[in-house]
Amino acid sequence: MLLTTPKWAKRLLRGSASTTLMNDIGLPFILLATAFALLVFALCLMGVRRFNLRRALGTVDASICTAGKSWQMGVCRYQDNDLEWFRLVSLSVRPKHTFRRSSLELLGRRKPTESELLKVQPDAVIVELRYEGQQVLLAMRFDAYTGLSSWLEAGPVIGVGTWR
Repeated sequence: MLLTTPKWAKRLLRGSASTTLMNDIGLPFILLATAFALLVFALCLMGVRRFNLRRALGTVDASICTAGKSWQMGVCRYQDNDLEWFRLVSLSVRPKHTFRRSSLELLGRRKPTESELLKVQPDAVIVELRYEGQQVLLAMRFDAYTGLSSWLEAGPVIGVGTWR
């Protein structure tokens, strides 16, 4: 028994009109598969970014609200002289907000209001800060708040040191 090439394969190789069926079905499929692969790749990159942010020392989950805008979920990272805040859903490796330690003033903490309860993480306290004259609100767990207040208090006293 001889093996022969099927007729449809011969027509495809010759470039007959039957290739339009492949173009009609194949092109949208390829475009959708590419878009799906890019989406999966972006989600994987965000997961790796989140893992690397949380793996570093001095990071806490914290939502932020600046200048009366809406709450945004993210991660705070303590540096030597800066408090950096990164968006939770982003591919950027740069912080969205950077607050100089010397310009941050801790005003206090409070429980979330009724309207804030739906927008911040459960069991969060609202930390009220002032940065260069503007109010900044951070929502974080109480143990993260104690770490933030300790980090702010541990800086040099005004008039002593290099950054205040």
